[in-house]
Amino acid sequence: MTAPLYQIDDPAFSQLIVCSALLDQLHSGCRWAEGPVWFDDLQCLLFSDIPNQRILRWTADAAGGGAVSTFRQPSHFSNGQTRDRQGRLVTCEHGLRRVTRTEVDGSLTVLAETYQGKRLNSPNDVVVHSDGSLWFTDPTYGILSDYEGYRCTPEQPVRGVYRIDGTSGEIACVVGDFNQPNGLAFSPDERTLYIADSGASHDDSNPRHIRAFDVDGARLSNNREFALIDAGIPDGIRTDLAGNLWSSAADGVHCFAPDGHRLGKILVPEAVANLTFGGPRRNRLFITATTSLYAIYVSTTGAQRP
Repeated sequence: MTAPLYQIDDPAFSQLIVCSALLDQLHSGCRWAEGPVWFDDLQCLLFSDIPNQRILRWTADAAGGGAVSTFRQPSHFSNGQTRDRQGRLVTCEHGLRRVTRTEVDGSLTVLAETYQGKRLNSPNDVVVHSDGSLWFTDPTYGILSDYEGYRCTPEQPVRGVYRIDGTSGEIACVVGDFNQPNGLAFSPDERTLYIADSGASHDDSNPRHIRAFDVDGARLSNNREFALIDAGIPDGIRTDLAGNLWSSAADGVHCFAPDGHRLGKILVPEAVANLTFGGPRRNRLFITATTSLYAIYVSTTGAQRP
């Protein structure tokens, strides 16, 4: 018997999925696949394989399949990635504990590696705002062991969420009370920032929820719990143009309505770490899950740009 692909908790979820779509396994052989970012102009997806210290590139073909090649190795245990408003790659590096930007000529510019004179923990995930600012999370996963970085004692007193000003480059800690801040995503209108707390990854008594904040320029307010993950932890998250939030989880991808109630799940055979919308119409959900890269077509459109 074929395993079910969807769990529908609210009939509205049926309008967001393609019931006849298949879950395509595009690549396997990773140790911990993460950080997917879509390049529409190049019709390719970059994604991290953290323990293997490489960034891989999946390039689409006309039939919807594609080929995988190595984009960068060593990658300094790169994790989450995004593109800035100029289309340049921005990467969180566990190994060197920094956020970098890849320039058009291939050189790297360091955007953040210290805060108040002390080294960051291990930047994990990053998103861009339309004002040019970059927001990133800084848990300790990359310094807990030598598997996804280099074991080290934290220098920062908190596991914070930071904002890099798009004009001045100034770095500010906008939230400092997370256990292990992880994935983050703006709502389509950028008035809300969602941030995952994956503290339960190493202690089941710690959080496994997604929090929401109102965004007012460089400040966050109105902190509240948005959604709870009932299987594993929330890691990477994304929103679609309707304001629904799609989250990674141990059993697949969970989809939540803008009010926080769960609409349903896409069930994946490996624990999911991250996801992003891509393809020519941004209606294909790319999923990094433990050893593999998967993709599935949906009936909604990703909000993240470019």
